[in-house]
Amino acid sequence: MAKLGIPTAIVLAVAGAPCAVDAWAADIIPKKSPAASAPKQCTDAWDFISTDCQLTWQGITVYGTLDAGVGWQSHGAPFDPRSAVGASYLIQKQNRSPLWSLAPNALSNSTIGIKGTRPIAEDVSVVFALDAGFDPYSLRFSNGPGSLAANAGIPQNQQTAFSDSSRAGQWYNGVGYVGVSSPTYGTLTVFRQNSLTLDAVLDYDPFGASYAFSPIGFQGITCGGGNTENCRNSTSLKYRVDVGQFRAAALWQFGGYAQNNASNGAYQLQAGADIKTGGKGVFSVDAIYSHVRDSVSLGLAPGSNDANGVPIPPFLPQTLTATISNNSAVMLVAKYTNGPLKLYAGYEHIRYMAPSDPQSAFTDIAGNFLCQGCEAFNNTNITNTAFGMNGLGNKTLQVMWIGTKYAVTENLDVIAAYYHYIQNSFFGTAAGGRAPCFGTEHAQCAGTFDGISAAIDWRFAPKWDLYSGVMFTQVNGGLASGFLRRNNIAPTVGLRFRF
Repeated sequence: MAKLGIPTAIVLAVAGAPCAVDAWAADIIPKKSPAASAPKQCTDAWDFISTDCQLTWQGITVYGTLDAGVGWQSHGAPFDPRSAVGASYLIQKQNRSPLWSLAPNALSNSTIGIKGTRPIAEDVSVVFALDAGFDPYSLRFSNGPGSLAANAGIPQNQQTAFSDSSRAGQWYNGVGYVGVSSPTYGTLTVFRQNSLTLDAVLDYDPFGASYAFSPIGFQGITCGGGNTENCRNSTSLKYRVDVGQFRAAALWQFGGYAQNNASNGAYQLQAGADIKTGGKGVFSVDAIYSHVRDSVSLGLAPGSNDANGVPIPPFLPQTLTATISNNSAVMLVAKYTNGPLKLYAGYEHIRYMAPSDPQSAFTDIAGNFLCQGCEAFNNTNITNTAFGMNGLGNKTLQVMWIGTKYAVTENLDVIAAYYHYIQNSFFGTAAGGRAPCFGTEHAQCAGTFDGISAAIDWRFAPKWDLYSGVMFTQVNGGLASGFLRRNNIAPTVGLRFRF
């Protein structure tokens, strides 16, 4: 797929937009009908910078976020402008040494887009949104799969802070949908959209899927129902409806790899409610079921490890490898709000199984061609047998988190959270069958992950905030297999401008 520059994408988007959607960062369709009052329009450059005015003309609003900062990692990897995350905030296999780094998109992804709403009947409006994420330093569109491809064939101890993502260099790598919305009948939208689980992470994660302070924001395992490339679907139908204090939603991905999706089909079902608990307290809860067929997880197949799962020189071949699986997941999330206090909790149970249709060759969402056993041809491979066959069992991953956000003042928030993963043992051999293990010798052994984070966010002007925080992450057991280091401390400071 041809990649366009940010200015070109904006011109094309505005030229083709009949209307726009009223949603925060344009990532979530509003649950309520759009506000009847028109937004304040900017009159000059200073008005744009210093007030809450919007860039609105003829019902179309241009919006965006610019998030940039600096940070330090105790066990990091060099900055990568291709990756959506950019910096090695989270412990990863290639992280190895202390370093200072540019820290892009730490609190939220830098984006540019258009949105709007236009009434077409008394109770019905057309809604639209289109945006793309980018690196604020290089201005390159975020391309997680491209960052992996660029590191293929490079020794593990020389790799950058790459990370897989549903943002794959497209000029629409965020959302790109159109639909109809009614406060009575709900909202129906089509084309590229967030998964229901991504919407839930944005709403129920104390850090709102932050890259620098939230493991479930950095990795995307949770929002993708198992794999981060499934956090967004390029060809999908999505429906949301509210009935009093209750709500329901459904999503169907009707396209496959050829339509720039990371699976050959998926569906999600959601039910939830906002329940008043007396006084000003509100308890919100949602449950989501996901099933993804032939899901793609992109990674680098490593070189040799020693008996303890520690990589050994020369750290090659590092083959670009797609692991194909069927994934099913159940997510349960809750939030309690009372005045300045918000309490959060979440749990997801993910099961990885053998794919319905094993793949021999395909083109991924970033335009990379992968084929099975093609190490000598283009240093790529496809694995269809990672789960449920050849002695391996199905993988189960449990993800859970708790956290809080407290508004010290109207413009100052203190946020803290704890995240924990549990992986079962699914190791075995074709001859001997299942062989449970609990150490670091195999990636299929039982293992755990822990993340602790805290931050302060100061909104010192209507569109500006200054933040500072730290995240500690560590891996153990099978989840630490193949890692150069097993923990990372990553303090980060940044400045964000949202319009």
